[in-house]
Amino acid sequence: VLPEMEQMLGCCGVKVFMGASTGDLLIQDDEGVEAVLRAIKRRAAFHSEDEYRLEERRSLAVQGDWQSHIVVRDVEAAVSSTRRLLRLARKTGKRIHVLHISTAEEMELLRDAKDLASVEVLPNHLTLAAPDCYERLKGFAQQNPPVREQRHQDALWRALNAGIVDVLATDHAPHTREEKERPYPASPSGMPGVQTLVPVMLTHVNNGKLSLQRFVELTSAGPQRVFGLADKGRIAEGYHADFTVVDLKRKETITHDWTKSKCGWTPYDGFEATGWPVATIIRGGFVMRDGEIVKKGGGQPVRFNETLEPIS
Repeated sequence: VLPEMEQMLGCCGVKVFMGASTGDLLIQDDEGVEAVLRAIKRRAAFHSEDEYRLEERRSLAVQGDWQSHIVVRDVEAAVSSTRRLLRLARKTGKRIHVLHISTAEEMELLRDAKDLASVEVLPNHLTLAAPDCYERLKGFAQQNPPVREQRHQDALWRALNAGIVDVLATDHAPHTREEKERPYPASPSGMPGVQTLVPVMLTHVNNGKLSLQRFVELTSAGPQRVFGLADKGRIAEGYHADFTVVDLKRKETITHDWTKSKCGWTPYDGFEATGWPVATIIRGGFVMRDGEIVKKGGGQPVRFNETLEPIS
């Protein structure tokens, strides 16, 4: 089934959970992962946490203590899974994309596997750090893989600026306040992030953490290259005129009330941003100006080079 499904028009590819996250759709054993890799031709994306280790450590969850999230889903759960994944990708000769990397140790593995693996990081892992985020935000800082200690954040930044990271994404998961306020471990993992990605990362640009050009690569050219998006990802003749217009020096404070997500909250409430999106242009037309939606949605299926029908 997978070979047929991955060739459907509009299909980005196959995603595999090696460790349970929100829900329990996962493939945890090496045989299953290898079978997926052998069945498909396109690049598969992996949420890489070792389910066997997670099962062993779930009893370490402390009722109502979100700090124990990084104990349950520890560094080794991520590293052992990514090590296994790289071995299987090498064995099968298949391309992989490893999602939301959160540890220094994984970046060391991935640095030496760029012929096989593309790499994604999240603004949350580049901006928030334990234990502070759990003390301030409690369940609202809970996600998978977890936000970890400062040494991991520092390593992610080094990897990003060394060219190891290919894609910056959000892993947008807009759970409601009521859901996130449940006592740990009943609280779901995940945070909203689509609306905050640009101002948070532009603040990092202004603070010298990365260049503006690198930010553009990670959010436009990188995803286009990794997933083979047709007509997207760069300013060039024949490509769609999709732009985010920003004011690099505009200062604004991110608040819950500012968010458009139906969940109505953001982990960045109170974040003082320098750099702000002022307009969004899709296929040559304005859809947002100065924070207001000015045109009804006109979304179209994204096209991928590997699923396009041959031109007759």
